[in-house]
Amino acid sequence: MIKIEELEKQLRAQIVQTHVSWVLILEDVVYKIKKPVNFGFLDYSTLEKRKENCEREVLLNRRLCSSVYLGVVPISYVNGTYLLEDDSHVVEYAVKMRRIPSERLLINMLDKVSVDHIKLIARHVAQFHARADRRDEFGKMEIMKFNTDENFQQTQKYIGITIDAQDYAFIMERTRAFYQKYGKLFEKRIKDGRIRDGHGDLRLEHVAFLDDSICIFDCIEFNERFRCGDVINDLCFLSMELELYGRDDLSKIYEDEYRRLSRDEEFDIFLPFFKCYRAYVRGKVNSFLLDDPSYPYKEQAKALAIKLFKMSVSYARLI
Repeated sequence: MIKIEELEKQLRAQIVQTHVSWVLILEDVVYKIKKPVNFGFLDYSTLEKRKENCEREVLLNRRLCSSVYLGVVPISYVNGTYLLEDDSHVVEYAVKMRRIPSERLLINMLDKVSVDHIKLIARHVAQFHARADRRDEFGKMEIMKFNTDENFQQTQKYIGITIDAQDYAFIMERTRAFYQKYGKLFEKRIKDGRIRDGHGDLRLEHVAFLDDSICIFDCIEFNERFRCGDVINDLCFLSMELELYGRDDLSKIYEDEYRRLSRDEEFDIFLPFFKCYRAYVRGKVNSFLLDDPSYPYKEQAKALAIKLFKMSVSYARLI
């Protein structure tokens, strides 16, 4: 396994880590290395699997951000030194990307982003969904129910830590009630072509305003079940995050513009359901960080998870 601290020191890189990857930031480029983890829904446990997922990540992300993803590069370890883009003794692979200036990221522009910026994102996402491959098999209610059941199973251990028992039971009850009430609409949405190979992780930190385009990057490559699905499920991750950061006004503009462009008859029925799901997923992922022995910001992750699960409750009340 690669010794990330040694590589970080050797490259004099800034490092950012998530529960599944290390991101080494240099002056002009970024190297993203996948952690050797297996969460069931995500498996990076072998070098071969990490290489395969790196290649898939580049291919999929070029759909929405063609100029940033440069390719997959090997990392060798020779005579006690890591050699990037060298295949003489490969110990790891990385996705190589052009570095996006942090001030261009939407998450760092919330105090000055305009209405036109937000509408432009909505149009970009709507156009992407319109041309993305149809993946009807992922629109079945049983698939979505599998996702939500998995969430509830995986977060049981965090009851009393990041989610209240009462909130856990309430979200579960409202989710299951939605399936009972609107089960037939899932089939309608398949027939209407609303199930697409989307992004899967459309968050504030994954949207950038470049000189000549909008770049939406870092889509989910590791699990089709999380990337492919209802277009409302895909788009609303961003609106949920805007609300997380107190920009409900921008969230409404974004949703209204997408609704106008998509002419989606069930938009207002499915929107709170999928926002509830997205907030819950983010709460789950931040809870996972509490179990990562190498993650240094556990208190921040815990506080954010608590906030996200509370947001999920607020959306569940609207279902």
